[in-house]
Amino acid sequence: MIRNTNTKNALATDRILSDKQRKNLSILELVVKHGPISRTEISRQTGLNIVTISNYINEFIANGLVVEKGFDVSTGGRRPTLVELNPKFGYIIGVGLTALNIVGILVDPKMQVICEVKKERPADNSEAIIDKLVETVEEVLSKSKIEPEKIKGLGIGIPGVIDVEGQTIRWLGSMGLSMVSISGVSLKDIFEKEFDIPTLVEHDAACAVFGERWFGFESDINDMIYMYTGVGCGLIINGQIYRGSNGSAGEVGIFNTSEQDPEARRRESLNLGTWEIDLGVVYYAREALKKGVKSRIFESAGNDPDKINLGLVIEASKAGDKFANELLEDAGKRLGKKIAFLVNLLNPEVVVMGGGVEQAGSLFMDAVKRTIHSWSREENIRNLRIVPARLGHSAVSMGAACLVLQRIFMNA
Repeated sequence: MIRNTNTKNALATDRILSDKQRKNLSILELVVKHGPISRTEISRQTGLNIVTISNYINEFIANGLVVEKGFDVSTGGRRPTLVELNPKFGYIIGVGLTALNIVGILVDPKMQVICEVKKERPADNSEAIIDKLVETVEEVLSKSKIEPEKIKGLGIGIPGVIDVEGQTIRWLGSMGLSMVSISGVSLKDIFEKEFDIPTLVEHDAACAVFGERWFGFESDINDMIYMYTGVGCGLIINGQIYRGSNGSAGEVGIFNTSEQDPEARRRESLNLGTWEIDLGVVYYAREALKKGVKSRIFESAGNDPDKINLGLVIEASKAGDKFANELLEDAGKRLGKKIAFLVNLLNPEVVVMGGGVEQAGSLFMDAVKRTIHSWSREENIRNLRIVPARLGHSAVSMGAACLVLQRIFMNA
């Protein structure tokens, strides 16, 4: 078994940050994004006095998190010393789910990807996904050949409603919520027992929005929505991830949990906000197959409805298949209406489209944008940016790794 006991409690944190934790994080972001950087520049950008910055940096150096590297250009007097993250501090693993894949990465403290593993995602939300997640971590460790004791943390970005305290999860499947639990053990416990690495379990869209804001946008973006396909969204409000009172914010679909018949639930929920990871594309494709519609999608699937997935629809669309184009355009319109509701409610600066569905290309994205503009108030879209995820298929895994690094520094 892998041993890594020195940082066992490194990822534990309170929901309300202390003053020290906030200062740690403000310094961290500057060192990660702009290092090597001088203490003077950190003081200027954070608004904290130079003595406070020096005390924090010295503590980071003593803990092996930050190192001094060279000198900055002098503006008069002694040249200021530059600091950066310690490249020998250790490594972090991030694992995330998209609509199509499970992606695992190992990164260094500067968030440079050392190795990546990508696996096909199981068709349904089930314990099979947990098995695949475990396999992905195993393969990352094997492929990277990094000594286990150098792995400082593991971040898992996963869809569903996460119990913040127990780190258990409920998944939306067949339009109903089913509890995924192995002998009552939390996901955090499963991975820490298997790998003995401090583990953080976070909502996939929360991971993605954090990673996108950190790497893809200017630091003064304060309000952002990350649309994770058709399941939910990640929210940045006033520069911070918004999780809600119980950590389950972002699950924007609604449905009748007392209705037992899946088809009845679908019919009842269509106008109330049913959200599916594939935006209903697979459902409508399978219905068309029953009606004898001809399409490249069905040829690729061997006319087997169980083999139809979002990837096949996207491939057919890019090959010019008319029916696949119609499916994706209609999906873009449905999603656009839901995003317009959120735009009117939250008035964000940026909406990021991710989770795999952005791979559908311009036909889908244009349908989303047109619908948002048609259904949103003029004031709310005047300066709105609607863009595909810049981190692509690694947005969730990179965001999960970033959150682990954040937690380590938060409690340094």
